[in-house]
Amino acid sequence: MKLFLASYRLGGAGTALARLVPAPRHAVVIANAADAWPAAARAWAVRSEIEMLATIGITARELDLREHIGDPGGVREILDRSSLVWLRGGNTFVLRSRLAQSGADSIITDLVRSGSIVYGGYSAGATIAAPSLEGIEWCDDPAEVVQECGIPAAWSGLGLVPFRIVPHYRSPGHENPERIEALAQHYARAGIDFRALPDSEVIVIDD
Repeated sequence: MKLFLASYRLGGAGTALARLVPAPRHAVVIANAADAWPAAARAWAVRSEIEMLATIGITARELDLREHIGDPGGVREILDRSSLVWLRGGNTFVLRSRLAQSGADSIITDLVRSGSIVYGGYSAGATIAAPSLEGIEWCDDPAEVVQECGIPAAWSGLGLVPFRIVPHYRSPGHENPERIEALAQHYARAGIDFRALPDSEVIVIDD
């Protein structure tokens, strides 16, 4: 199982991601965490990820899960041709719901656990790898799910790692630092296993 979990983009560790991804280094970018953003901002979000991955030798295109609602077969076909699935930041709950609506959640977890694809992502794309999203509502609004996806928010993560992730921890310039600090303290008080991840650090798992 190969995972690259970052707080913000590549976290200064692009070479580590490049080493994880086997040739021919084809990736899909899932940007559905940004579905509630204005169209121009969402389009920029996709483009910036594709351009960023190109700088480390990875060719990418978008897999927009809105086009595959109820179409797990189509999602599987695309992922089977990919070396890396890259999930960018935004609203974790919206991302989780899009993964469920398309069936990508179970497909991705199966492919990652079997070693057939590398999982990479940051912020929402990293936090969703945990077993649960409890506490993430301190930073992301679950109400956006009903507005954007038309279904209630789901609170289960993908369970690719046994711990929670608190992104943007004590990272200069990030909005709402007090909420992030409070979330880390909440997990600590509750005895929940977690990793507080600054924007300059990444978690790399290579089994």
